[in-house]
Amino acid sequence: MEFRTKVELPVGQYKICHSDLLMLWGSCFSENMGKLLIDNKFNCDINPFGILYNPFSIAKSISLLLEKKVYSEDDLRFDKGMWYSLMHHSSFSSSDKLECLNKINSRMIEGRGTLAKAKWLIFTWGTARVYEWKETGKIVGNCHKLPDRLFVRRLLDVDEIVSAYVALLEKIRLLNPEVQILFTVSPIRHAKDGLHGNQLNKAVLLLAIEKICQKFSYCHYFPSYEILLDELRDYRFYADDMLHPSQLAINYIWECFCECFFTTETLHIMKEWQEIKKGLDHRPFNAKSEAYYTFLSQIMLKIERLKEKLPYLDVQNEITLCQTRLKK
Repeated sequence: MEFRTKVELPVGQYKICHSDLLMLWGSCFSENMGKLLIDNKFNCDINPFGILYNPFSIAKSISLLLEKKVYSEDDLRFDKGMWYSLMHHSSFSSSDKLECLNKINSRMIEGRGTLAKAKWLIFTWGTARVYEWKETGKIVGNCHKLPDRLFVRRLLDVDEIVSAYVALLEKIRLLNPEVQILFTVSPIRHAKDGLHGNQLNKAVLLLAIEKICQKFSYCHYFPSYEILLDELRDYRFYADDMLHPSQLAINYIWECFCECFFTTETLHIMKEWQEIKKGLDHRPFNAKSEAYYTFLSQIMLKIERLKEKLPYLDVQNEITLCQTRLKK
């Protein structure tokens, strides 16, 4: 007997190769997926502006990359000893103005390069609720814990999201004609507006994605939200706050993602790399023993053989780590 309702997955409809350049945008769930991709040696650019939760902030950030925007002091704010951007995550903030600008602009240059070459853009939308800065009426990417009175908070409309993304995706495809777009909705519930408010919020995102995918054949959807809410409908799959997915749930959604999108060859490469990674993570009883040196040499050989087979693979850090341990 099957004691759960399995979510239908879009298996075999489109494939991601291990050599593909990926770009991820969105909520903290995209960071979770991005970390797993990087752990498996995919080439990823994750959130050039830091974590962003709503579709409009993501669209605005990409538009700034397309416009080749360069941030200056006029684009920053200064408060409580920190320089920051309302479009960027607090990880870009600094007590030093030039450091803040350098972090923002260097990351935007890198992101612009990735946008032009990426095989896949993966969007994880977390919420359809946005904060508008009262001074300008513009939607911000991050409120930086500023007082609520400085913002107008509202729920986006389905059609305004669709309209914004139709224009945005057409511009992206002019820059990068072969790029594929994958949408997903974060399974993290936004309980600030109550559970009914969360359902309305997620419904706006789901309806907008459906309309976009119907319009463009290169746009696709992965049901991470449905997997957690409908298939893993048990609080053992949630973190202590009962809102975020547990690591077990994240791992299961990752397995579903792998089943949907990765070729047999990609899965084989991932298996090979995980064996190497397991060896690198191993902590010996005696780090100066001949047995451990032999073990490290074997790992080095496996890395070098994999690099020969996959020239795009960036394994310099792992080779350096092995060389450092062999010299001790």
